[in-house]
Amino acid sequence: MNDRTILVVDDQEPHRELMRDALTAQGYTVETAATGDEALERIQRHRFDLVLTDQLMPGISGIELMRELRTRRPELPVVIVTAHGTVDTAVNAMKAGATDYIQKPFTPEELLIVVRRVLERQDLVEEVRTLRERIAEPYRFEHIISKSPKMIEIFDVIRHLADIDTTVLITGETGTGKELVAHAIHYNSNRRNQRFVRINCGALPETLLESELFGHERGAFSGAVQTRRGKFEYAANGTILLDEIGDISPAMQIKLLRVLQEKEIQRVGGNETIPVDVRILATTNRNLEQAVMDGAYRNDLYYRLNVARIHLPPLRERIEDVPLLAEHFIRSFAEKSGRNTCRVGHDAMNTLLNYHWPGNVRELANAVERAAVMASGEEIAAIEMMPPRQNGRTPPGVKPAEGASFKEGRQQIIAEYERTYLMECLRRHKGNINLCARACDVDTKTFYRKMQEYGLDKRAFKKSDADSDRLTET
Repeated sequence: MNDRTILVVDDQEPHRELMRDALTAQGYTVETAATGDEALERIQRHRFDLVLTDQLMPGISGIELMRELRTRRPELPVVIVTAHGTVDTAVNAMKAGATDYIQKPFTPEELLIVVRRVLERQDLVEEVRTLRERIAEPYRFEHIISKSPKMIEIFDVIRHLADIDTTVLITGETGTGKELVAHAIHYNSNRRNQRFVRINCGALPETLLESELFGHERGAFSGAVQTRRGKFEYAANGTILLDEIGDISPAMQIKLLRVLQEKEIQRVGGNETIPVDVRILATTNRNLEQAVMDGAYRNDLYYRLNVARIHLPPLRERIEDVPLLAEHFIRSFAEKSGRNTCRVGHDAMNTLLNYHWPGNVRELANAVERAAVMASGEEIAAIEMMPPRQNGRTPPGVKPAEGASFKEGRQQIIAEYERTYLMECLRRHKGNINLCARACDVDTKTFYRKMQEYGLDKRAFKKSDADSDRLTET
C-alpha cells in the first residue's frame, strides 16, 4: 500500500474520475478539486504529496495554480496535464516551475509512470535534505556546548552574521573551536545547501597553495597533465574557510587580496579571469594587528578579512564549561565505542578544573577520551587516568620531560596516547599480535617495535593459558 496523498485538479469530472480510479487502484489516497480556488482551499487544510492539475481551467489556470503553490508550498511537486499537441505549453510549464507534465489523452499506465517518477525524485530530494541536516547537526551553533556568558554572546553574533553575506575573521588560540564556529556560520546561512570547503593555508608551500586555491591549467607546471579547478571554483555559491590565514606569504597575500576585491580568480598558467561567488571565512591563532604593525602582513588584506570578527576565549577563561564539556565528551565516546557511559569522579573533576588547558577544548576532549578508555569501573576517579601534564607524573614506558619545552610536552602526551591505544588493542585481542597489527593497519614487526618502545608485554593481556592456546600466532 502507498501512503501518499495526491490532489487531482480538473474542471471536467470524467478526467478527474479517470485519474482518481487509476491512482486509487495502486493504493494512493486521492482527493479531487474542480477549480483552482477549490484546490487552494484543500491544500490550506490538508497535506498532499503531489498535485496533478489540468492546464486549461476556468478561473485560475493550472499554471497560475502552480505559481501560487510555489509561493505557499515550494517543496510540493506539481504535474501539469496538457492537451494533445501543446508541446510549447508543456515546455513553458516546466520553465515556470512544474515538476513534470503529461499530455492528454493518456492511459492509466502512462499516468502511473509519471506519478512514480515524480514521487521517487521527491524521495531522493528529501533523502539528500535529511542527510545534509544530519551532517550539519553537530555544527549548528545551538549545539556548541557552553554556558559561559562570553560564549553565549558569541552565539548571538553567529546568529546575526549567518545570513549576512560578509567575510568573517575568527580568531583564538589553537583548540578553541574556530573551525566549529565556521561550520556553524555556514550551516545556518542561506548557503547551507552548497559546499563548505576548508583549506589549511599554513600547511602548504606557496606554489602548492596557489594551485589548490585557484586551480591550474594543463601544462602550467611539471606534472600538470590536465586542467584542475581550485577550491574557490569548487566552493561556488558556498563557503570557503581559509584556515590559518595568518601564515600565508606576502606574495600570496597580494593574490588573495585580489580575490576579495574583484571576486574573481585566475588559474595558475591561465590568462582568463573566472568570477567566483563564495563566502569567505578565515581563522587564525596569530595576532594579525601586531603582524600588520611589524610589516609582516598587508594592512589592506587584514581590513578586507576583518569585516566582521569573532574572537573565541581560551578554555581557562570559561572554566565553568569544563564539567559540561567533560560530560558531553564522555557521552560521545560511549556512543562511538559502544561502551557503557562512565562518570567523572570528584577528585578527577577537581583535577580538570585546576588545570590551565593550554590546548583548550581539543586538549580536554583528548584527556577525557583517554580517561574513559582507561576507566575500569563506572567512575573516573584516579588522577593517574589524566594526561601526564595534569597529574604531574610520567607513565611507565615514557621518558620524563624534565625541563621540556611545550613542543616536547606535547610530544610526550602524544606518546602516552599512543601507548594507551596499544594497550587497549592488546586487551581487546588478548595479546594476539597478528590481530592487533591488523587492527592498527601496520605489520607485526612495527607493532612489536612499538610494544618494546613502551615497555608492553603481550603476556599481561592474555586472560588465561586456555586463551593463549586458542590465540595461536602464525
